[in-house]
Amino acid sequence: MFWIKQTELLGHLKDNFLVDWYGIHGIKHWARVLKNGLMIARIEGAREDVVRLFAFLHDHKRENEGRDELHGLRAYESARDLRGKFFDIDTEGFLQLEEALTYHSDGLTQGNLTVRTCWDADRLDLGRCGTMPWAPYLCTETARNADVIAAAYKRSIR
Repeated sequence: MFWIKQTELLGHLKDNFLVDWYGIHGIKHWARVLKNGLMIARIEGAREDVVRLFAFLHDHKRENEGRDELHGLRAYESARDLRGKFFDIDTEGFLQLEEALTYHSDGLTQGNLTVRTCWDADRLDLGRCGTMPWAPYLCTETARNADVIAAAYKRSIR
């Protein structure tokens, strides 16, 4: 059974966020990742509960806005501690969330559909860093669509 105390979770994440809440890895990015992820999930049939948690948690343990190779692993470890307090999800979903969080910035493109959806949701928001998402680095057919890439890029540079 999935549940999330979204307002409480976001408050906790904000209180413990070490970088700029409105920076390139902050709340505005998370909102776009959520939008991208839910759009892909609905078309591809991925798990929306995992995608939703990924959007909020994937960058919440960053220590800087630059290269932070362990932030995905720290995000998973934190999610393990937050499970049952701010959200709950079945074991299969949590294992997918673990993989999505831990490896989201490693450039992987193969694996479970829901995990790949999470990775695409994040990669489609690269415009905020001045980079146009490139289809060969995306994992799902939906995300590789030129119109989807263009729309996500336009959203990310506002």
